[in-house]
Amino acid sequence: MNAIIKKYFPGLSAHQTEQFDALGELYANWNAKINIISRKDIDNLYERHILHSLGIARFLHFSEGTNILDAGTGGGFPGIPLAIMFPDVRFHLIDSIGKKIKVTRTVAGSIGLTNVTTRHCRIEEEKSTFDFVVSRAVMTLPELVKCVRKNIDKKQRNALPNGVICLKGGDLKKEIAPFGKNIISIALNDYFREDFFETKKVIYIPL
Repeated sequence: MNAIIKKYFPGLSAHQTEQFDALGELYANWNAKINIISRKDIDNLYERHILHSLGIARFLHFSEGTNILDAGTGGGFPGIPLAIMFPDVRFHLIDSIGKKIKVTRTVAGSIGLTNVTTRHCRIEEEKSTFDFVVSRAVMTLPELVKCVRKNIDKKQRNALPNGVICLKGGDLKKEIAPFGKNIISIALNDYFREDFFETKKVIYIPL
């Protein structure tokens, strides 16, 4: 497995290790056909995409049976790394771009993820309910919350109330202002020491 994942998550099972190991070649092969990740960024897959996605796992350990929507998953981030990390949690990955969902579905199948479903649709079209909605900078926080409020289940099963958990970067003052004190913002460089995470954050909004 890539050393950077092992560095921060040393307790992974052999099966999880194999699944993470397989992602490098799978994404490199797909990226040569379909531009899922910036071509100049594919060499940084494990740090900037996989470990970045796992920032959510450092923020909250999801309870068994939790249902999660990955809204605007792109090529499967953060959903696929999180699905490897939490095999007893169900993940539904959606994106409005069909070729990206094709890659996501194929990658999930190739590494034997049985806790992942996918759908080619816009966020507004997804009507099912979930404990949490996760995303990686797919749109502004006010826009995202407006789109997914309908998707948040009322039944609670985790240490934190149901809501939205986003991976964001840069100056977020304007985006988080509408939510007042309800929002939790955690700097990812509290978890990960690489320079890439200097301005990256996990944002949680209970809904």
